[in-house]
Amino acid sequence: MQSDLFDQTNLEIADGQRFGLQNNQMLRVSLGPDVLAVKGAMVAFQGQVRFDHEKAGSVGKLLKKMVTSEDMPLMRVSGQGEVFFASEAGYVYLLHLDGDGISVNGRNLLAFDAALAWDINRVKGAGILAGGLFNTTVTGTGDVALCTVGKPVVLDCSQQPTFVDTQAVVAWSANLVPQVVNSMNMRSMLRGGSGEAMQFAFHGPGFVVVQPSEWAPVQQGSGGGGGALGNLLNG
Repeated sequence: MQSDLFDQTNLEIADGQRFGLQNNQMLRVSLGPDVLAVKGAMVAFQGQVRFDHEKAGSVGKLLKKMVTSEDMPLMRVSGQGEVFFASEAGYVYLLHLDGDGISVNGRNLLAFDAALAWDINRVKGAGILAGGLFNTTVTGTGDVALCTVGKPVVLDCSQQPTFVDTQAVVAWSANLVPQVVNSMNMRSMLRGGSGEAMQFAFHGPGFVVVQPSEWAPVQQGSGGGGGALGNLLNG
């Protein structure tokens, strides 16, 4: 059989890397130590692989998941073999943490080393019921895979204040402490507004990743599983 489908660029890459890109839109992980991935992100695997629901790990983290839009349904991937991950043909990017951390929009997180620590954190200045203003912080030493809608831009926040739409931000350096600001004046609000009222404001040594697309705001407590009781049972 002959076809362009069998070009070398489409064949499985076997380079021995633990975390690697099969292509720009697909992550390939060679198992050994466990991996945590967002549920539904697995598209294929080879070998003896097991998938288990990953509980929150603490009451505090579970409560944060219940009242925020960062309700990440994680699964633990273990065994021996190769697993392929993707999310709606988004672009995949790898980051290697070396004792540092990154704050990620839960909808842009794909997979990461299970040895890394993670938690849900509220952005300073955002009320507990403000939708979309919670991020997942991943810290330690290991690999993290992000998935963006379209090709992103990485902005340096150290030289001048940087403002990013709260629904377009992908991730930022964990050492940065963003503020939530409102750029709309009263006159604009009375006239119906511009639709660009709320932003994250960054300024300091670090970077912020922005995708060319905005997520639709998530309503708090709108996840599946029967509401708060379902979240408690699923942890």
